Amino acid sequence: MPRTLVLASNNAGKIKEFNALLADIGITVKPQGEFDFEEAEETGLSFIENAILKARHACAHTGLPALADDSGIEVDYLDGAPGIYSARFAGEHGNNEANNALLLEKLDGVPEAERTARFHCVLAYMRHQNDPTPQVFHGVWEGRILTSAQGQEGFGYDPIFFVPEQGCSAASLPKDIKNQISHRAQALQQLLTSFEQTAGGITL
Repeated sequence: MPRTLVLASNNAGKIKEFNALLADIGITVKPQGEFDFEEAEETGLSFIENAILKARHACAHTGLPALADDSGIEVDYLDGAPGIYSARFAGEHGNNEANNALLLEKLDGVPEAERTARFHCVLAYMRHQNDPTPQVFHGVWEGRILTSAQGQEGFGYDPIFFVPEQGCSAASLPKDIKNQISHRAQALQQLLTSFEQTAGGITL
């Protein structure tokens, strides 16, 4: 019988990505949308806190081990903002265009050297809702904020996030390249390595 965990997300892209990654070691990922419960309130003050809150919530409502992620962008000039509020920076949750416009506005006139930023992705894995030792995996992607949007790929802040090693915005990268080097790719690889090493301990 395949081992199963629930992903505390209804994002179809994430479900596909996690399933593709974990299928080889016999783990099936189910979206929390298959279960009838409300999403967790993200009341934490850090990516780690929110990821754990979401994972614990999913465990509690499904009885399955759970995986959750919390991601966002940190801009040095803005003392780490938008941070955990990245998805709702401009007020409306998930309004990418408005979020990007607000960030560009706040950095208007700021020189290139002071526009440093990084994406964070924190994954939290919990065996059950009372798991005292959640596993946490943290990926970081360094770059800087452009002065205008570039590229048609990606989502979120990708069009205004410049990747120095690639010489272009995250939204200008081919998907296969982004999926190798992004913050989420890094966290996923850490998770996969851990699961491969401890697969025998992951149970229903």
